[in-house]
Amino acid sequence: MPREIVNVQAGQAGNQIGQNFWMMLLAEHGLDQSGMYHGTDPLQIERVETYFLEIDSGSAAKYVPRSVQIDLEAGVCNRLRSGPVGGLFKPDTYITGEGGAGNNWAKGFYTDGAELVDIIMDALRKQSEPCDALQGFQIIQSLGGGTGAGLGSLLLSKLREEYPDRMLATFSILPSPKVSETVVEPYNALLSVHQLVENSDMTICIDNEALYDITTRALKVKSPTFDDLNSLVSQVMCGVSTSLRFPGQLNGDLRKLSLNLIPFPRLHFLAPSYAPFYDPKARSFTRVSVPDLTSALFDRKNLLVACDPRFGRYLTAATIFRGKISSQEAEVTVQQLQQKNSHLFVEWIPDNVSVTLCSVPPVGQKQSATCLANTTAIQELFTRNLTQFSAMYKRGAFLHWYTGEGMDTMEFSEAESNARDLVAEYQQYQEATLETEEVEYEHVSEYNQSAADESQ
Repeated sequence: MPREIVNVQAGQAGNQIGQNFWMMLLAEHGLDQSGMYHGTDPLQIERVETYFLEIDSGSAAKYVPRSVQIDLEAGVCNRLRSGPVGGLFKPDTYITGEGGAGNNWAKGFYTDGAELVDIIMDALRKQSEPCDALQGFQIIQSLGGGTGAGLGSLLLSKLREEYPDRMLATFSILPSPKVSETVVEPYNALLSVHQLVENSDMTICIDNEALYDITTRALKVKSPTFDDLNSLVSQVMCGVSTSLRFPGQLNGDLRKLSLNLIPFPRLHFLAPSYAPFYDPKARSFTRVSVPDLTSALFDRKNLLVACDPRFGRYLTAATIFRGKISSQEAEVTVQQLQQKNSHLFVEWIPDNVSVTLCSVPPVGQKQSATCLANTTAIQELFTRNLTQFSAMYKRGAFLHWYTGEGMDTMEFSEAESNARDLVAEYQQYQEATLETEEVEYEHVSEYNQSAADESQ
């Protein structure tokens, strides 16, 4: 029985990444751009219903994505509709507003977004009702703008209310350290993080600067377009859902992943990495072995988010290998890497790297690997945004745009303190050791013993 995922792509970034993601899925499952199957391998079609709904259209079965495309202005969805995969989606799953959010989080969350949210929830209900065993929802959004951040956050809270026992995973594009698209990014990002902390089960953090870096340095693209960046995100998204879509030796799904990755409910912000990245021209000169893949996954250069794992410690990590790889080789390699870099992994979670294997490699590759890491170094992202947020908020800059849409300034203060608490939590677990806990425990047991003696 397939465990289905419903995809939601919100805003310009969400829809552009979504388009790349669906094109990659079509290639992996042997489907053409109208949703007809032309593959040769029965494995391609065995679990295709994870993301697609099968519809009988006369002679052959047609596969339609379980997806809803949302934006507060019609432009991006119209471009998607007239693009290569536009005819793939059901016409009633395109939901657009009129005015656009104009990079204003409050417009997406309170005013324009709130008008559309009931229509969107109805569309999502229609997508999830035919499912046999709905695994959950994945939301593709950018946290710097108005629609992806504001309306995306509103949708998350509505989904959490209506489907409390289903997984909610988000692929969130965070503001980059140096490359800034809009001035109010820090406001939009922190207001979104405030919602993500409470409502999401798993947030996979990505940022444009890390993506630019990989495309120019590893793929040797001199001036990367958003298409190049989006295909990197799509590779990670396909990697994460691999074991739901294809049978493997060691299976994992969204729920298994999150159970193994998230030791504390608030610390569910994950750093994704992927291997191999190489220049297409140098392909025939590149050796890909399991040890190479594993060390690349834990290398900063292959991270899709701008933080340095050497300045933090890994709480947990999940590796997903694709291709013909023996389970023993994968597990031994991961274990050796952990032993060699033991100072980078917390010692109070033994065996904190899980391994998933799938025998079907990505199109055009023999082997690949994806990793989701829960590292305390991700606090860098929040600290960076906090600094910029506080500088503007102290002076009340740009606040009138948000209060004009009915927002209270208290929400800004709450978002700021919530982000500070999150950073403090990451720092606390980074510094925690086995010894400190044991000493505290001994004190408690001594205290309990003396209390018991006195009572006698």
